[in-house]
Amino acid sequence: MTDSAHLFLVPESAEAHVGARLAEVGELEYSQSSAVLGWLDAHGVRADSDRLRLLPPEARGSVPAGAEALPVPLSEEELDRLRTACAAPDVAELERELRAYRETTEDRERLVTRALAGGVPPHRIAELTGLDPADIAHAAS
Repeated sequence: MTDSAHLFLVPESAEAHVGARLAEVGELEYSQSSAVLGWLDAHGVRADSDRLRLLPPEARGSVPAGAEALPVPLSEEELDRLRTACAAPDVAELERELRAYRETTEDRERLVTRALAGGVPPHRIAELTGLDPADIAHAAS
């Protein structure tokens, strides 16, 4: 788990809503914990309320003054999704593309190894993937 994110209720008097709605972030491991459910119940709010927001640890200063807040632990993957949900739409789209690239490159060595084992020649793997032949040779060893 990472540093705590900040679950908070936007005060009724606040003009702007900062942070991400829970629905924008997706399913979070902590969201069904007794601490969170008790906190929501104590404040008479449902998890799908537009007033209920979440901010990453580094944005703690953006929690509105007077807002009821609860620190909540997030995994690295959950924190990554939260940061994307809080980003401007164009930045969020670029982050999604970068995340997809990361996921693709994480499997790259395994895919090259499978291709080599399956009989695809190294020069053809280089042509198809755009990888440096030296990287393919490294995967072969």
